[in-house]
Amino acid sequence: MKKLFLAVVAFALLQVTARADEGMWLPALIQKLNIVDMQKMGCELSADDIYSINNSSLKDAVVALDHGSCTAELVSAKGLLLTNHHCGYGEIQEHSSVEHDYLKDGFWARSMDEELPNPGKTVSFLVRIEDVTSRVLDGVTSTMTDEERNEKIQKASFQIQKEATAETDYEARVQSLFEGNQYFLFVYETFRDVRLVGAPPASIGKFGGDTDNWMWPRHTGDFSIFRVYCSPDGKPAEYSEDNVPYEPKHFLPVSLDGVAEGDFTMVMGYPGRTNRYKSSFGVEYTMNVTNPVRINARSVKLAILKDYMNSSQKANIQYASKYARSSNYYKYSIGQNKGLEALHVVDKKKALEAELTNWINQSEERKEKYGDALSLIEGAFKEQRDDIASEYLMETMFRGPEIFAFAMNLKGLHEALKSGASEDRISANVERIKSRLDEYFKDYDALTDEKVAAALIDVYKKNVDPTFYPTFFADLDKRYKGDANVFMADVFKKTVLADQAMLEAFLEKPSLKVLDKDPAFVIAESILREATILSEFVNRTSGDLMKGRRLFVAALMEMEKSSKLYPDANSTMRLTYGTVGDYVPRDGVRYNYYTTLKGYIEKEIPGDDEFDVPSRLKDLYYAKDFGDYADQNGELITCFTTNNDITGGNSGSPVINGKGELIGLAFDGNWEAMSGDIAFEPELQKCICVDIRFVLWTIDKFAGAKNLIDEMTLVKTGTRLEKEMATSAN
Repeated sequence: MKKLFLAVVAFALLQVTARADEGMWLPALIQKLNIVDMQKMGCELSADDIYSINNSSLKDAVVALDHGSCTAELVSAKGLLLTNHHCGYGEIQEHSSVEHDYLKDGFWARSMDEELPNPGKTVSFLVRIEDVTSRVLDGVTSTMTDEERNEKIQKASFQIQKEATAETDYEARVQSLFEGNQYFLFVYETFRDVRLVGAPPASIGKFGGDTDNWMWPRHTGDFSIFRVYCSPDGKPAEYSEDNVPYEPKHFLPVSLDGVAEGDFTMVMGYPGRTNRYKSSFGVEYTMNVTNPVRINARSVKLAILKDYMNSSQKANIQYASKYARSSNYYKYSIGQNKGLEALHVVDKKKALEAELTNWINQSEERKEKYGDALSLIEGAFKEQRDDIASEYLMETMFRGPEIFAFAMNLKGLHEALKSGASEDRISANVERIKSRLDEYFKDYDALTDEKVAAALIDVYKKNVDPTFYPTFFADLDKRYKGDANVFMADVFKKTVLADQAMLEAFLEKPSLKVLDKDPAFVIAESILREATILSEFVNRTSGDLMKGRRLFVAALMEMEKSSKLYPDANSTMRLTYGTVGDYVPRDGVRYNYYTTLKGYIEKEIPGDDEFDVPSRLKDLYYAKDFGDYADQNGELITCFTTNNDITGGNSGSPVINGKGELIGLAFDGNWEAMSGDIAFEPELQKCICVDIRFVLWTIDKFAGAKNLIDEMTLVKTGTRLEKEMATSAN
């Protein structure tokens, strides 16, 4: 709820006491909470081997890409990074053209000179984590208003961040955990010269496409390779030819031993958001509002994009990344609703809420502290017309047509022209817009965007109370008789924002009169005004909702104070641990924990954009040319499953064995895991990983990029083979 306008961290509640393979744990706390259990399960490392601020540790080899949109890991002393193919997809697409289609054909740098720069891409290393709860909440009282509380917390947080970054190039963030009941400081060092080194063709890196997304069995080689560069003195720097490869404090050795059922695994990374402490009211809202809105709007948009992509190779390159971003959570929303329903999550939430209410009512002191928690939350969810409108406005107007969001970027120029600002200020706004034009129009088709705009205006109109229609709807109904297709055709015909040459001509002599009459800009302003109106409706209950959630989680923490609780993910580094294993999704069906290249070949549909198999891969398969990367049976393992607890942001995370060696890359969850952000079920929900040996085989045998293999430290102990032979003998 309220996700369009508020930075509210939502939390969820299924079971309070976490099992050993559930939870996204703070690395700084594993000595206190987890290391004993981890070592019983097969971890051979100490807590200091995993997280240390004084010595090199695993945390120094795991980085946040683009401030947490994905995760990556260092695998060489020269700053070589592995992450998922879909995490590098935007960069691969950006460098692609009809002449050099790296999406279709792959890309491999044979030397560092061939590595491709990516302006704006970042890699962040975690320097340290510190519990600052006492400092942040010092002087905060229960009698304060929400505004007073937030102001005091913000001032304290700002001071802590300022102290943590003084005389350094570090970044720091104080972040809320457990819905504002705890606060931790996270200090980072961020590098800004990150170059593309290698990527398999989409027929490997994206094999299975949307059909296999969130599915098992899987055969996708979902990886790409980057390198971190720094200034000659080892500091973060913008791209420069003078920069040198970064020498990390730690990088991961790569295991050739493979995995077996029951093996210990840990995943370190930057999971985005989980909502494990969300109330039953919040879960019902997700199931009845958020997900249906996303499914409804995106199904319409995706169909239009796909139709254009099928028209030519150029069109496919232009919209491949956009389509993938939109499609991912479209399918996720479908699966999440099915999972939440199948697991009876709402009923379980209500049962625990009843238990919590009973516990609260047993003490007058607890009733005074926590008695209003659930009623505050329930009250915030009673009136949903504004929330439905907010969700649809985001999906159909902000995330829908590109032209509306782009037009909003001209708001600063409009204000400068309207206020009679100085030429310098106007020029600064013009240059800012100009700097984006080549990148924007390279991957833009006006006719496709026109179709998307018309279709999504209809979606908004059919599903939202007329009270919340943007003002341009009146013009749509009066002048165009409600026909969005005719309306948008006229808008795109008259606007200067749908054509690069026209926009550049306008920016040479920017005019307030032209901008005020530009139909696309007028619509964008109308959308922004409606967003402001809706935010006022949303804000009426947001304070109660935030307070209710904070009290709700505080009560749970007190009721279960003897239990180990983990905070929800919030794009900060976390560690999860579990085991390799298969699973039974339903009666009569059992899935093996690994797949092989044989299954990849079996899925082939020649010429299909999702299941085409490269001829070179087939040649290598039939020749059984697997090199050192085959298992003891001579098979090439492609993917495997574990019960590690992951979510979005963990994409590209290293899957590490008990010795601290890289055995795979996490890249997806299974269909049954879609409810996992709210309710984790380790028997059903699986982390899908690409086997590191498949990655190495693709680099070495398929691509011939032996230069990259030679950088890595490969480890083969032989203990895996001995273990498997002993198991077979028994």
